[in-house]
Amino acid sequence: MRKPAMTPDARAALRGAGFSRRDFLRTSGALIVSFSLRKADAQFGFGPSTGSPAANQVDSWIAIAADGSVTAYSGKEELGQGIATAQQQLVAEELSVPFNRVTLLYCDTAMTPDQAYTAGSQSHPANFNRNNLGQAAATAREALFRMAAERLGVPADQLTASEGAISAKGDPSKRITYAQLVGGKKFSLGLNPNAKRKHPREWTVLGKPVQRPDLPGLVTGQFEFVHNVRLPGMLHGRVVRPPVVGATVVSVDESSVKDLPGVVKVVVKKNFVGVVAQKPWQAIQAANKLKVAWSAGSGLPSHADFYENLPKQKQTRDTLLVDSKDVEQKLGEAATVVKSTYYHPYQMHGSMGSSCAVADVQGDKATLWSPTQGVWYQKTTAAMVMGLKPENIHVIFRRGSGCYGLNGADTVTYDAALLSQAVGKPVRVQLTRKDEMAWENYGNAFVMEERAGLDAQGNIIAWDHEAWSPSLGNRPGPGTPGNVITGSLAGFAADAFSPRAASEPRAFNNGSNGVPSYMAGTIGGASHGTGTVRSERALVHNVASPFWTGPLRSPARLQNTFAHEGFMDELAARVKADPLAYRLHHLKDPRLIEVVKQAAKAANWEARPSPRPGNRKTGIAAGRGIACVLYEGDNGYSALVAEVEVNQDTGKVSVKRMVVCNDVGPVSNPDGLRNQIEGGALQGMSRALLEEVTWDEQKVTSVDWRTYQTLPLGFEVPKIETVLLDQPDEEATGAGETSITVAAAAIGNAIFDATGARLRQIPFTPERVKAALAARG
Repeated sequence: MRKPAMTPDARAALRGAGFSRRDFLRTSGALIVSFSLRKADAQFGFGPSTGSPAANQVDSWIAIAADGSVTAYSGKEELGQGIATAQQQLVAEELSVPFNRVTLLYCDTAMTPDQAYTAGSQSHPANFNRNNLGQAAATAREALFRMAAERLGVPADQLTASEGAISAKGDPSKRITYAQLVGGKKFSLGLNPNAKRKHPREWTVLGKPVQRPDLPGLVTGQFEFVHNVRLPGMLHGRVVRPPVVGATVVSVDESSVKDLPGVVKVVVKKNFVGVVAQKPWQAIQAANKLKVAWSAGSGLPSHADFYENLPKQKQTRDTLLVDSKDVEQKLGEAATVVKSTYYHPYQMHGSMGSSCAVADVQGDKATLWSPTQGVWYQKTTAAMVMGLKPENIHVIFRRGSGCYGLNGADTVTYDAALLSQAVGKPVRVQLTRKDEMAWENYGNAFVMEERAGLDAQGNIIAWDHEAWSPSLGNRPGPGTPGNVITGSLAGFAADAFSPRAASEPRAFNNGSNGVPSYMAGTIGGASHGTGTVRSERALVHNVASPFWTGPLRSPARLQNTFAHEGFMDELAARVKADPLAYRLHHLKDPRLIEVVKQAAKAANWEARPSPRPGNRKTGIAAGRGIACVLYEGDNGYSALVAEVEVNQDTGKVSVKRMVVCNDVGPVSNPDGLRNQIEGGALQGMSRALLEEVTWDEQKVTSVDWRTYQTLPLGFEVPKIETVLLDQPDEEATGAGETSITVAAAAIGNAIFDATGARLRQIPFTPERVKAALAARG
């Protein structure tokens, strides 16, 4: 089997460190630091994959080469979110070397650790808090200090490090470099959990707006995505998906394409069908002309009646997130009971470019170039799909066209693997726009019922939340290649529900995963929540889904927060209270309270009840709304104020301004953090105003950019202002899924403030806005 290609950065780093890919774990001349991966993997409910570094193994996280350059190895990949830059800053900071002296290699099963998925806003906390890449770098630094103390004859506490060298305080003549200390000898060391990390107040590299090294290549078209991978003798493949949901293969007439130029092979494995050709256009033509007889489909539920029928479906699982057992009693005692139902559609990832992968399967060995968010799980599940041993599979991450959860990255990797295995040559597969959009794992639809009891003074004394969400599949994890379309077509079963999409919080997910921010979250007598409402119940029902589902940026968190924060606004309006003051009255978490206050301050919030008094019922009406969340209960605080204009004659909503305040602990890179906040707010705006998967009685009908609407090129970009609350004494949290979680609720609340019309169904299309305006009375 030919040697797989490596990135130029990877080749240069390994040469500089004295490594080859084959012997990088056993080459002398480097400082190796190992530690357990259990905590990182436990976040997703899995242990390290077989063959990955384990707690009792030496694992290369930090390598210091003979020339003093540093190579860091990470299991958290760069998807465009800027995490590679932050990790490079982290290693440079802890080792006291310049940023540009560090090369970061990530997500290659031949050389990097298994850190589960790059997902869930977990990359930042996973590698910045204890038992992680940062701790490994700190352990390495202390080891170097001990070596320098011995070589220089100076106590370690009298030494200082800078620019990759250690010198005596007050006597710079006593100086030795890291390269001199390593001295070409192998040095293995276990992680020291007590190694002192640099306090954020001491940072000189972290905390600065360091520019992303990948940006020049991205803006000049020189960056190599997975789409650009080319191998000698590489062929091109296309898949033939079922024409309707639930159809299976009856027969395939290979003779229908035998006379087409360039066709190499027709591949059939159970219900998986694909073609391989010499050139991409030849593969496209063959896929279009191949005659496949399919069975009738399973049929789809009525799109028009979907929300009405969803709670009537057979439940596959119920999850009671919190229950004080007195909600019905308190609702009965309440002076006022308010009820509302909120609706959220299936939405898709909608990556600008369709997914692509390259596979080279030679006999019993395979190399896969994949945009997957979990290379180690791609390794084990692709082995199942091909019937090979996992140890013979090498997965190399290459950046795709964006993801935000689970687009076609994993399924197209299986496509390429099956086609390459069938022909024994490298095969590149890029999905068509329709194949991606019709068969990806959509973000979950939801029906969410809210009930609250108010006392005579307008205080919330009870809150009941009940939700229904259809689920099928998830990210491919241990033993589950059937969680995406290709694995299922090839004969593997899917999960009945998405484990982290609708319930099963990693921590107590107050404020996002079914439990409103205003609940106390009392479990076992202890309050885990951020609110003051102690009579509380949150119940989630999973039901079967006709479509593949999986994590889409802020999975279930966005949907539930839309309902919680919209309903909170309804309650404030019912008692004629200022929405900001009413929220603060029912919150108790000081950090969440602070982001709410700071967002309102930056937005020059006008204290008054909603809707805005004096607004006319025709023409343009302006309003503001607010929403907040502690993401997943422990993973980032966010509050967003949206200002909108509503054309009451056409129903068009224009978002004019968004002010976001975020608290993610110590800010590692303010520029990167702002990018995440701004991008999340804009994507949240797109999902709130435009995005919805549609279908007829047999198939998905939103299969291109005309039928699945997102923010178009040239749209009016609102002014976005960010307020960063730096918390140097707190642990790092995530940021990528905070602002997107609160955008829809804030926009919906702003529409109500402007017009007095409450929208409870996403997206806020002009038709729905006009209907709400007509119904407002």
